[in-house]
Amino acid sequence: MLEIYLKECLYFTVNRLSRVITKMADEEFAVSGLSPTYAFLLMAVYEKEGISQKELGEILHLQPSTVTRFIEKLMGKGLIYNRVEGRLSLIYTTEKGKALEGVINECWNSLRSRYAAILGAKEGDELSLYLDQVSDRLENIE
Repeated sequence: MLEIYLKECLYFTVNRLSRVITKMADEEFAVSGLSPTYAFLLMAVYEKEGISQKELGEILHLQPSTVTRFIEKLMGKGLIYNRVEGRLSLIYTTEKGKALEGVINECWNSLRSRYAAILGAKEGDELSLYLDQVSDRLENIE
């Protein structure tokens, strides 16, 4: 009976999936020297140099305190810097940070290829999009 409960429990199955995909992502991003979340933050800065901390939080679905902690860590590694303009803290990549862009993109592509080989490329993309939609719906129930 417990096995059925666990398989039908969104909480349990999503956490199980999270553990599996996190392990895969950690392995693929290890070559960059960054955790996947730090790499995704850098990817957001690559796309929009001068992005605000607030925008980073919205894009990555992270709390402001978490974004601040991640930014401080990446600043400590010399990969990004911030410039304060009024009340905004804008984030930019350093030359050292820009030099990682190719490696990070390779890690991202390798991760996608890895789970696509198991799930199928189309199925992997569809699952990601569906989970994103579900997350949006559950976040916005207030």
